[in-house]
Amino acid sequence: MKDERKAQWLRGVLDLCVLSALTNGERYGYELSQQLANAGLGTVKGGTLYPLLARLEKAGHVATEWREGSQGPGRKYYSLTDSGHLHLKTQASNWKIFSSLVGRLLKQEGS
Repeated sequence: MKDERKAQWLRGVLDLCVLSALTNGERYGYELSQQLANAGLGTVKGGTLYPLLARLEKAGHVATEWREGSQGPGRKYYSLTDSGHLHLKTQASNWKIFSSLVGRLLKQEGS
């Protein structure tokens, strides 16, 4: 699969992927980026991730907490709010419906 196409698809669902990554507990930005990469989604650069996290925070879906580092710089930790859990549940359901529709269309094309 071409990286360009994958990046286009990811832009449409990156917020859901980030919210989903936070369901197992709080993370700081680099941890989120690594988790997404380990899931096979590729590298999500800070210039993409941090503005997205700021939008999610502004929408009330993510809470933040700044913590001083014990042996290095401080880190901002992100956690899912109740609103974020609800938003993820709703939008994940919508995504499943949409991807199912696309899947059916592609099956018709492959026949």
